[in-house]
Amino acid sequence: MTAAADLVLTNAAVHTLESPDETHEAVAIRGGEIVRVGRAFDVELLVGVETRVIDCDGRVVLPGFVDAHTHLPMVGRSLVHADLSKADSVADAVSLLEDRASEVDDGAWVLGFGYDESTWDESRYLTRDDLDSVSETAPVVAFREDLHTAGVNSVVLDRYGDRMAAEGVQTDSDDEDGEPTGVIVEEAVDVLWDATEPDRDEMTRLVRAAQEYATARGVTGVHDMVRGSRAPEVYRDLAEAGELDLRVRINYWSDHFASLHEVGLRTNHGDGLVQTGAIKTFTDGSFGGRTAKVTEPYADAPDETGQWVVAPDELHELVAEADDAGYQLTAHAIGDDAIDTVLDAYAETADPGTARHRVEHVELASDEALDRFADTGVVASVQPNFLKWAGEDGLYDARLGDRRLQTNRYRDLLDAGVNLAFGSDCMPLGPLLGIDLATDHPNPEQSLTVTEALRAYTSGGAYAGFDEDRLGTIAPGYAADFVVLDESPWESESIRDIGVAMTIVDGRVVFEARD
Repeated sequence: MTAAADLVLTNAAVHTLESPDETHEAVAIRGGEIVRVGRAFDVELLVGVETRVIDCDGRVVLPGFVDAHTHLPMVGRSLVHADLSKADSVADAVSLLEDRASEVDDGAWVLGFGYDESTWDESRYLTRDDLDSVSETAPVVAFREDLHTAGVNSVVLDRYGDRMAAEGVQTDSDDEDGEPTGVIVEEAVDVLWDATEPDRDEMTRLVRAAQEYATARGVTGVHDMVRGSRAPEVYRDLAEAGELDLRVRINYWSDHFASLHEVGLRTNHGDGLVQTGAIKTFTDGSFGGRTAKVTEPYADAPDETGQWVVAPDELHELVAEADDAGYQLTAHAIGDDAIDTVLDAYAETADPGTARHRVEHVELASDEALDRFADTGVVASVQPNFLKWAGEDGLYDARLGDRRLQTNRYRDLLDAGVNLAFGSDCMPLGPLLGIDLATDHPNPEQSLTVTEALRAYTSGGAYAGFDEDRLGTIAPGYAADFVVLDESPWESESIRDIGVAMTIVDGRVVFEARD
């Protein structure tokens, strides 16, 4: 006799997202695993005395979203500290920071996260003059959404300025006597990450807040980029306590490579909800900070072509050593020069496709680069929510001019046979927003179908994490990770506004909307 299911979802439109996509009426789960998908009559034969049966009332059931590029504690920070993504002007951002200053102890850090000046009428970075108005006695930092740029007040410059790389501290003139403006970029920002890194208790608070936010948006798994953080410890603590509501694949910064290698912790080690992923590194910066490495100068800065955050020689050395030790590599590369440099480094390894080496962002890729992705099997881990900057008169128009239409070439990548994984980089975390933008690309030639975009946010992320045999589709034997949507994304006029009714991870309901 077949054992009863623990959970049955019925009266639903269950999309497997396999190729071809199939639609069923119901799905049954036992022990965190899918045991049957099909007609409601057949699936409901597995209903027992203790089976929970959920009537989905015609809603759409999809594989859970896998966000292949997150900084989950940063989501928590935005929720706990000043959320500057809400600001629509310099004055508004300052006001939000003033509100935060009134909540913290005297002299404590006043932190804000996520401002995006490209949407403001006065499109400029926050400066020391702006932030001195928040406090002249406490350190104040406003991190830009891309996390590569920050504004600081005079207190921060006085305390930490001598520790910051000079090239990362912007001044009001080009000569050596220039005064710092309070705008800092790239390596100079790292000093602030170190100074404000949460302790274990605070990190637990941030992760709890972030996972609640993520599961409410249908996210069932994340590939988290971690550097010098207590987050891995907290993820494992929560998992052991049965309180981790997401699958977490930890991509460790290259700073940690030697330690991971020494203790024998390799890519794909771990079980259950927490796994070791790739070794993560940078190459360049961001378009917002004009630090992404491009072969042609910026449209609004004709003498600038970006900067190397990690020099090519250093990158090649890291890739060779980590690949030889059996690690997956993932490298941040936004500009075309940076993308080519990463592909050059991967080409020197034995089998970059089998190793599932990844390039994060891939924003301005040449035709040749697309062919190299396809030939080598390297994964393109991209963030469709970045398309919010690619429209006419947007940030990329200002930085790149006509080249904005050559960014984020999702159709070309997919048609070339490249393995495509979607993530958010938490700008903001929200798969439905990314899917909406990817299906309505500013360059219509690069738009994806709804099914293609959904696969990039499900099976695409699963493949990038060596999980394609257990995640990313709805089929017997796969993990029971689902999102239940109030509307069909194939029929909705605004995919980003579709409500998430329920999120299920490992057969457990971790989010349920309240009517």
